[in-house]
Amino acid sequence: MVRTNFAKAVNIEDLRGRVDSLGLGDASIQQLSNARTYQVRLPKPDGGDAAASAAVTKLRTMIEQSYPGARVDAGESVSGKVSEELAWNGALAIALSMLGIAIYIWIRFEWQFGVGALVTLFHDVSMTLGFFALTQLQFDLNVVAAILTIVGYSLNDTVVIYDRIRENLRKYRKMGIIPLLNLSLNETLSRTLVTSLSIMLALLLLLLLGPDVIFGLTAAVLLGIFIGTYSSIYISSPILVWLGVKPDSFLKADEGAAGTRPQEV
Repeated sequence: MVRTNFAKAVNIEDLRGRVDSLGLGDASIQQLSNARTYQVRLPKPDGGDAAASAAVTKLRTMIEQSYPGARVDAGESVSGKVSEELAWNGALAIALSMLGIAIYIWIRFEWQFGVGALVTLFHDVSMTLGFFALTQLQFDLNVVAAILTIVGYSLNDTVVIYDRIRENLRKYRKMGIIPLLNLSLNETLSRTLVTSLSIMLALLLLLLLGPDVIFGLTAAVLLGIFIGTYSSIYISSPILVWLGVKPDSFLKADEGAAGTRPQEV
């Protein structure tokens, strides 16, 4: 992988043609913050680390000779074994965090809420991964950290909504489940939107004005917060209906714990 800052704007097709002429395989060229900053990723060549280092050196030399004034800021190679280990460890971290969250929700609320939270988190992570697959942005450990951040943020929104739903289940025994869910969502909507928009505004500025090294991290968190916000509203609550939750589903447990007569509406 080589990251280069050119002295002036460069046409990406011209750069792609020059890279392809080196015969190093199918290169992935990505424009970063502007038309003068690009990142070139090459496939792993046969021959191990020595061949990979030679390919990076060849690419660096071509850039410096073809584009006077160009500055190569980074040139590195990652072995296939290391890449597989990073991918496995990142996927394991995400899976374990989602599993732990589902268990917590199950204990904190009821199993239906745990399933709803897990499906919501799976949706958020899948959408974020799909965005990176579609755009071919670099996926590194910073993005893994961003996905874990997304999981935590989405869970926070979901727990706030679930807590209000459970509170209203205790208060309004005779209300239908769909009106009760709508009431709970409306009561938490302003908090959810204000919090999300405030964070997204800060992230948008960081995405536009921040350094290139955190571009992927910022893009992942920005997208993830948007996805997590709408999924906590439009996915987590309907799942409870699909799982058969009703206003009296937890009647015995709630009455035994509270010892009070439920309010009727």
